[in-house]
Amino acid sequence: MSDILKVGKYEFTSRLIVGSGKYPDFKTTRDATLASGAEMITVAVRRVNITDPNEENLMDYFKDTGVQILPNSAGCTTAEDAITLFRLVKEATGIDIIKLEIIGDTAKTLYPDVLETLKACEVLAKEGFTIMAYTNDDPIMAKRLENAGAAAVMPLAAPIGSGLGIQNRYNVVFIKDAVNVPVIVDAGIGTASDAAVAMELGADGVLTNTAIAQSKNPIAMAEAMKYAVMAGRMAYKAGRIAKKPYATASSPLEGLIEF
Repeated sequence: MSDILKVGKYEFTSRLIVGSGKYPDFKTTRDATLASGAEMITVAVRRVNITDPNEENLMDYFKDTGVQILPNSAGCTTAEDAITLFRLVKEATGIDIIKLEIIGDTAKTLYPDVLETLKACEVLAKEGFTIMAYTNDDPIMAKRLENAGAAAVMPLAAPIGSGLGIQNRYNVVFIKDAVNVPVIVDAGIGTASDAAVAMELGADGVLTNTAIAQSKNPIAMAEAMKYAVMAGRMAYKAGRIAKKPYATASSPLEGLIEF
């Protein structure tokens, strides 16, 4: 309880966030989420129902679980689209913590359009939303998003769904140094070791979806992610040893017994 993740006015004990896409059904989504220990699940509102009570609704599966629904704007390609979407979501559900995600290249890389993201962030922050902004791994843009009102920045590790892991470890560190809001590594996580690396680099949290949902055993992988994030966080706080080009003896050379 002493190591709380604070995102705006919200507080979480878990530093793992999971997604809700690519699962075979809502039950598996719920079971994997609970196994992960995550307290937030992000939902692509344009693809997964959380607003229509007449259709199967993901929110019904998370009643009384304590897991926070985190609507995202996946599928939006302009600031105007995202702003309209989140206004409707807030009106329908009352949820004001959001993942702002505006994609610039929908054909191949799914990279974010950071300029449109910045525009939307400025508007939504003024309207009282708690914004977690998906972005590229650029410390300059991360700082601009923070200045625009983002409560957290979410740099990609690699292209969405690629499973490549963190491709630029230095930039995670640079972003962490640049901003004063939480840094949540998002997109490209492939397995538990990738999540651990992100946390060891100093990230405040990790978001992963495909790595869990499309694994051979989503429940087991969700639990593996849980412990990887915890272990990575503990290692970061413990402080790793410095890297050296040559060996260092574990035992001192002074005072050796002479033969």
